[in-house]
Amino acid sequence: MSLAEQSPALDIRDLRMVFRIRGRVERVLEGISLRIRRGEIFVLVGPSGCGKSTLLRLIAGFFEPSGGSIVADGQAVRAPGRDRGMVFQSVDAPLFDWLTVEQNVEFGLRMQRVRPLERRNRAQALIKAVGLAGHELKFPRELSGGMKQRVQIARALAVDPSMLLMDEPFAALDAQTRKIMQREIVRIWAEVGKTIIYVTHDIREAVLLGHRVAVMTAAPEARIKHIYDVGLPHPRDETTPEFAVLYRRIEQDIEEEVTTAWARGAMG
Repeated sequence: MSLAEQSPALDIRDLRMVFRIRGRVERVLEGISLRIRRGEIFVLVGPSGCGKSTLLRLIAGFFEPSGGSIVADGQAVRAPGRDRGMVFQSVDAPLFDWLTVEQNVEFGLRMQRVRPLERRNRAQALIKAVGLAGHELKFPRELSGGMKQRVQIARALAVDPSMLLMDEPFAALDAQTRKIMQREIVRIWAEVGKTIIYVTHDIREAVLLGHRVAVMTAAPEARIKHIYDVGLPHPRDETTPEFAVLYRRIEQDIEEEVTTAWARGAMG
């Protein structure tokens, strides 16, 4: 069965998000509707401040939407759940400094009262899967930025979520490490087969990773402007005409939105 024929991993309908801050109303998202397929890498891009991370946090259950619905694996999302693992942009804050790599990866399993032997076996398997075998007893302070992100990914996968939510996970890394981690994400996806929802500002990264790429409009009241089917096999060659054409189409979409937002600001 193809990805398109399966029931969606995530079904978002007419989603709205309004923040009220010190008496001021900020309308962030308006009328967001998405059906995300099981086992795909779905990438969200758009102008800065358009609400990409807010949308991801709504999917994670960290916020309650102002309207509309989010259904993950047939269940309404009303709070964080073990079916949705989160990987954050920061390479330091999400990890516990006083725990080793192995203990960090085991943490969610410990909270679920998984038996120690099973906990250790699962952690070691994931540490190997993310390329950190031999580093199990190191503390976060002894790791590079890329290695810390691998720990985050392993920890998120340890509780066996059906969906992995990634909020600009490589933005803080240097260019070379970022390229390595992008390849690693595709490799890990191929091994574990999770649905991945990935937020980035980087158009190249979006086309390199995503099966589909959704472009959001500028804030306020951001919506989905276009969804592009990438249609290129992994691993992808950035030098092909197909890659360049899709890159430019997404770039033009975002440029239009930035220009519109500036004009709106100037007129306001």
